Amino acid sequence: MPGWHCRCRAIIMSTSSIPRDPAHDPEHPLARAFASFTEAAGSLERTYGQLQGQVAHLRQELEVTNRDLGASLEENHRIRERLRRILEGLPCGVLVMEGEARISTLNPEAARLAGGRFESADALPATLSAALDRARQTGEESELPVFLPLCSPDQRGSDRSASNAPASSEAKPVWVAIRHAWLEQSQGRATSVFILRDVSEAKRLELDREHIRRQQALVEMSALLAHEIRNPLGSLELFAGLLAEANLEAESHRWIEHVQAGLRTLSATVNNVLHLNNTPQPELAPTDAGQLLDWAYDFLLPLAKQARVEMQIINGLNGVTVHADRHRLEQVLLNLALNAFRFMPGGGWLSIRGNDCSSSEGAGGKCVEIVVRDTGPGIAPGDLPRIFEAGFSTRPGSSGLGLAVCHRILEQHGGTISVESRYGYGATFRLRLPRPGAEGAAEAMGDGRAPRVSSGHAPEPDNGREIVAESAIELAVASGARR
Repeated sequence: MPGWHCRCRAIIMSTSSIPRDPAHDPEHPLARAFASFTEAAGSLERTYGQLQGQVAHLRQELEVTNRDLGASLEENHRIRERLRRILEGLPCGVLVMEGEARISTLNPEAARLAGGRFESADALPATLSAALDRARQTGEESELPVFLPLCSPDQRGSDRSASNAPASSEAKPVWVAIRHAWLEQSQGRATSVFILRDVSEAKRLELDREHIRRQQALVEMSALLAHEIRNPLGSLELFAGLLAEANLEAESHRWIEHVQAGLRTLSATVNNVLHLNNTPQPELAPTDAGQLLDWAYDFLLPLAKQARVEMQIINGLNGVTVHADRHRLEQVLLNLALNAFRFMPGGGWLSIRGNDCSSSEGAGGKCVEIVVRDTGPGIAPGDLPRIFEAGFSTRPGSSGLGLAVCHRILEQHGGTISVESRYGYGATFRLRLPRPGAEGAAEAMGDGRAPRVSSGHAPEPDNGREIVAESAIELAVASGARR
């Protein structure tokens, strides 16, 4: 074109060296890096989402686990509390020992049997500690007596010196049985449990059974001996009675009376053994109570003379009949008389009075009453409740069977025996026997006769029955006169 006359420079570049846009070039390193970054970010985002889901799931599981753990802890606490209460309420003692000496558990019963609460086996009483070691080594149950002071466990303390102190008069013996078991037994750790039981009652029953067995053996032997003795004794009494009826000199007659008294005392002892240990039902039959008192005068007079006791029988029962075993009632009167004679070694008065209560107003029914009164030392108030117990006696050397036999015989007859005593002024025994009817009372009192009084005087020979003024003897008995 006209006017173009300048020089023109043309620059030609190769297409291969023209720069490319990284955003549109996937092969560009930046594009590849960006793609990798994008892929990693997406992976992280997906992983984060998965992690959030897992965290939510774990949170739920943790909440469930926490609830279960809370419930388990509560149940565990409840079970532990129940076990604690059971342990405290057990009738046997439980002692748990860790290792050789440390006491980890000691329930109240174990503390009572051990004599206090202890934290170490070294503080236990020496005898108990040795018994625990022996039970652990042998595995056998052992028994030993321990002495518990009469104070509360809180007052006992855990001082070893106090625990090992000798038992005082205030200590109470208790038998304890000990058994051992292993809770855990390993080289580095050993836990023992000891079961302590109070076997005092079982020991007492065992001793009682042994005592009863021995008593039964003695009873059988005594009854056998009594049976063997009674037959020749009866023959001796018969021969002594025949000699007493013979025409002997006064000196010989007194010796015969002493023989009779000794034989009758021995016979009473033999019969007491038989009545106490072999008591079949009495053979009841119509018995004249007046004749019973007459027999008592004849039979007891030699004994009264030997004891230098003046005896009086006031018989208001002539013709009065009771249903009784005559021989057993004779034993009752003999026992009461012998008991009075033995407590009046220096002499005194003995009165036996028979009354028909059926003819008395306010007597409490149809009955016969026999009152035996003496001027002995009387009975101490503390001994009155026990005088009818078998084996009880305040006199050294006495078997203590006489009054017990009297009480048993009266019970067998449906009657009663009671005692009244003012210490230092004699004793009065009242026997009451039921009557089947009042016919005997009418016969006894219908003839208008006064009660017959028989009296024996020790210093003089027996010249038969002598009627004396009733008031004199009764006054002497009531005033507690002694010789």
